[in-house]
Amino acid sequence: MINWKEHITSNEDVLGGKPIIKETRLSVEFILERLANGWSEAEILENYPRLSKETIMAVYAYTYECMRDGLLFFSEKPMT
Repeated sequence: MINWKEHITSNEDVLGGKPIIKETRLSVEFILERLANGWSEAEILENYPRLSKETIMAVYAYTYECMRDGLLFFSEKPMT
Protein backbone atom coordinates (compact mmCIF):
# COMPACT_ATOMS: atom_id res chain seq x y z
CA MET A 1 0.00 0.00 0.00
CA ILE A 2 1.19 3.51 -0.79
CA ASN A 3 2.51 5.61 2.10
CA TRP A 4 -0.08 8.38 2.22
CA LYS A 5 2.14 10.48 4.51
CA GLU A 6 4.35 11.21 1.51
CA HIS A 7 1.42 12.95 -0.20
CA ILE A 8 -0.91 14.25 2.53
CA THR A 9 -0.26 16.71 5.32
CA SER A 10 -2.11 18.98 7.73
CA ASN A 11 -1.34 22.53 8.75
CA GLU A 12 -3.50 24.68 11.05
CA ASP A 13 -2.78 27.68 8.81
CA VAL A 14 -4.21 25.98 5.69
CA LEU A 15 -7.93 25.14 5.51
CA GLY A 16 -8.18 25.09 9.27
CA GLY A 17 -5.95 22.05 9.61
CA LYS A 18 -7.90 19.74 7.28
CA PRO A 19 -5.76 17.07 5.63
CA ILE A 20 -4.55 18.42 2.29
CA ILE A 21 -2.51 17.22 -0.65
CA LYS A 22 1.05 18.43 -0.09
CA GLU A 23 2.03 21.59 -1.95
CA THR A 24 -1.63 22.37 -2.75
CA ARG A 25 -4.68 23.77 -1.04
CA LEU A 26 -6.75 20.77 -2.14
CA SER A 27 -8.19 18.86 0.80
CA VAL A 28 -8.65 15.12 0.98
CA GLU A 29 -12.33 15.91 1.59
CA PHE A 30 -12.48 17.85 -1.71
CA ILE A 31 -11.00 14.94 -3.69
CA LEU A 32 -13.36 12.46 -2.01
CA GLU A 33 -16.30 14.75 -2.78
CA ARG A 34 -15.37 14.76 -6.47
CA LEU A 35 -15.12 10.96 -6.49
CA ALA A 36 -18.45 10.63 -4.64
CA ASN A 37 -20.06 12.89 -7.24
CA GLY A 38 -19.00 10.56 -10.03
CA TRP A 39 -15.77 12.12 -11.22
CA SER A 40 -13.31 9.58 -12.53
CA GLU A 41 -9.68 9.59 -11.50
CA ALA A 42 -8.85 10.69 -15.05
CA GLU A 43 -11.17 13.71 -14.73
CA ILE A 44 -9.59 14.71 -11.43
CA LEU A 45 -6.10 14.42 -12.87
CA GLU A 46 -7.11 16.38 -15.99
CA ASN A 47 -8.66 19.20 -13.96
CA TYR A 48 -5.98 19.31 -11.27
CA PRO A 49 -2.67 18.70 -13.10
CA ARG A 50 -0.56 19.06 -9.93
CA LEU A 51 -2.06 15.76 -8.74
CA SER A 52 -0.91 12.31 -9.80
CA LYS A 53 -2.19 8.75 -9.74
CA GLU A 54 -0.09 8.28 -6.58
CA THR A 55 -1.88 11.25 -4.99
CA ILE A 56 -5.27 9.64 -5.61
CA MET A 57 -3.97 6.35 -4.22
CA ALA A 58 -2.75 8.25 -1.14
CA VAL A 59 -6.27 9.64 -0.62
CA TYR A 60 -7.62 6.08 -0.69
CA ALA A 61 -4.92 4.87 1.71
CA TYR A 62 -5.52 7.77 4.10
CA THR A 63 -9.27 7.13 4.12
CA TYR A 64 -8.73 3.41 4.64
CA GLU A 65 -6.44 4.06 7.59
CA CYS A 66 -8.97 6.44 9.17
CA MET A 67 -11.72 3.85 8.81
CA ARG A 68 -9.53 1.04 10.09
CA ASP A 69 -8.58 3.05 13.15
CA GLY A 70 -12.22 3.88 13.86
CA LEU A 71 -11.93 7.57 13.12
CA LEU A 72 -14.76 7.32 10.57
CA PHE A 73 -17.89 5.38 11.28
CA PHE A 74 -21.59 5.28 10.52
CA SER A 75 -24.28 5.05 13.13
CA GLU A 76 -27.90 4.28 12.40
CA LYS A 77 -28.94 6.03 15.60
CA PRO A 78 -30.89 9.21 14.89
CA MET A 79 -29.00 12.37 15.67
CA THR A 80 -30.59 14.39 18.46
